[in-house]
Amino acid sequence: QVQLVESGGGLVQAGGSLRLSCAASGRTFSSYAMGWFRQAPGKEREFVSGVSRSGFGTYYADSVKGRFTISRDNAKNTVYLQMNSLKTEDTAVYFCAAHTSFGRADIPTLYNNWGQGTQVTVSS
Repeated sequence: QVQLVESGGGLVQAGGSLRLSCAASGRTFSSYAMGWFRQAPGKEREFVSGVSRSGFGTYYADSVKGRFTISRDNAKNTVYLQMNSLKTEDTAVYFCAAHTSFGRADIPTLYNNWGQGTQVTVSS
């Protein structure tokens, strides 16, 4: 198991940027594939982005492709989500997640470790 703690959320105007961080405990961070999901009020949790164990493989939902960038620093046990050109529809609680399985990054049931989430609010 790995403990995940997100940070970096907040209130930003449309068109602005935020960088989310997810710090992981333990010494086996590099054995986990990581993902970011989000959940808006009244909606289901949806995949945002994923990154492979090495960091070389990255995956994005169509809705954020070209605006968000995921990265990881295995030496710091941290995964990041750089969010640019934010839109009001990006408003949600953002969750960091980790798994050691193999499969598509956008499947939430693949992930067995979740953070508590960080709120991102984009105002118009």
